Amino acid sequence: MEGQSARRLRWKVASHLLLVPFLLFALFPFYHMALTSLKQDRELYDRQAVPLLIRQGPTLDHYQKLLWESAFLTWTKNSLLVTLLATTLSLVIGTVAAYALARLRFFGVASFGTGIFVTYLVPTSLLFLPMAQVVNWLGLGDSKWSLVVTYPTFLVPFCTWLLMGYFRTVPKEVEECAMVDGATRIQALLRIVLPIAVPGLVCAALFAFTLSWNEFIYALTFTSSSDQITASVGVTSELIRGDVYFWGPLMAGAILGSVPIVVLYVFFLDYYVSGLTAGALK
Repeated sequence: MEGQSARRLRWKVASHLLLVPFLLFALFPFYHMALTSLKQDRELYDRQAVPLLIRQGPTLDHYQKLLWESAFLTWTKNSLLVTLLATTLSLVIGTVAAYALARLRFFGVASFGTGIFVTYLVPTSLLFLPMAQVVNWLGLGDSKWSLVVTYPTFLVPFCTWLLMGYFRTVPKEVEECAMVDGATRIQALLRIVLPIAVPGLVCAALFAFTLSWNEFIYALTFTSSSDQITASVGVTSELIRGDVYFWGPLMAGAILGSVPIVVLYVFFLDYYVSGLTAGALK
């Protein structure tokens, strides 16, 4: 027994050691961003300085400049507003569409489900020009509300595809029992299916939040005023002047911009993994 325990322990240690190179590869960009944001300017632009170490002491000047000498807080507020509204809208529409495709039987349901996912594969770089015409027609030019309207065009298809696979893992019998007891299909969806499908809903919400938080092309095209742009556009447009890059504030903005995503994935990682694997495997 002791020999088996020792072998099991050695195998566990070896398997974890094999993950170290991948962990270093994944964490290196964050380390480099944090290091750059904490370096003083004279060390940051010194060609003789060691790029991966801080030799002249850390500083928070770049964070102070970003927070108090730019409109970063306004950009972040715009990003949060647009992301929360677009995620909520996309999740509601995607849930209804996914449930209909997973449970109802009508002509062309399989082709319709495939077509929705193919729609997600169309890159935004091909769609922003016709979308710009739609935005101007709606009178939402240079407004963050234009992003609330356009972001669901690429969030809804993936949410629908992901939730459609997850809803198929929910046994039909639980809904049928509820409807036999007098519940309508909508009541069965709200009171029976959705509580069971919480991991899938969390996974879809996290994906939609991440994608809309990091979106750049639509935000750059449809907004231009400093009080309307999002953080992804504001940091790059205001902190890059021609061929001059303000690397300290840029990296400080990248660090602060990644905080909401990190917090969400730390708290909901288990739901995300279970929801993604269940929907994909189905």
